[in-house]
Amino acid sequence: MAKDRSGAGDPVRTLELLWREPGRPAQPGRRGPRQGLSVDAVVRAATGLADEEGLPALTMRALAQRLGVTPMTLYTYVPGKAELLDLMLDEAYAGMERRTVGARDPWQVKVARVADDNRDLLTRHPWIADLAVTRPPLGPGVIGKYEYELAAFEGIGLTDVEMDAALAHVLGFVHANALAAADDADHNSRQSQEDWWAVSAPLLERALDPERYPLAGRVGSTVAGYHPQTIWAFGLQCILDGLARLIDSRSAR
Repeated sequence: MAKDRSGAGDPVRTLELLWREPGRPAQPGRRGPRQGLSVDAVVRAATGLADEEGLPALTMRALAQRLGVTPMTLYTYVPGKAELLDLMLDEAYAGMERRTVGARDPWQVKVARVADDNRDLLTRHPWIADLAVTRPPLGPGVIGKYEYELAAFEGIGLTDVEMDAALAHVLGFVHANALAAADDADHNSRQSQEDWWAVSAPLLERALDPERYPLAGRVGSTVAGYHPQTIWAFGLQCILDGLARLIDSRSAR
């Protein structure tokens, strides 16, 4: 099954819709847009459907049923699902919280807030993590989010290319963490960590040879499960420390 991705639709029509520019008229033979419905309403309904049921559940037919219209009616607002996904992503990015930072706050605090804001965004809209965003839609939401995020790296000693790369590195960590946390939450919805360990621990204690697996036995028994918050805090600190070391090495030279 092909993975849903941004930037897969008609680029001209997508940009017209993203910036709400007057676009091409509906295709000949089609009825005009239904009064009372709008592009914004279609995007909000699609986002709600994806939030509740996941990206695979989002089809033009399911969305039409949700809005009480025929699938053909939707095509008078958006050319197809590919363009709709770009509109959804841009609107979600526009709604991402942008926490106020002080001018004197250390850059580490600013970068950590960017990471936290993106993590919260993926918690509210888990479907974003399932969407390939190698070519993000260049709408006001995407560009506004990018501007906010880059400000955390401005003036700390990185080139423009490195600022973009550092941001991509942070967002890659957020994305991976969100996918793992979502998978853990899905497992916990069916069987909690405590219940799983209660069933598995007796067998593992008999099966694991401490002489053959000394590290796995010691560390595994200490951790006893997946802890998203611990992994998040440690991973983010490693990223910040790595950037600090890079910047400090340049200052020393």
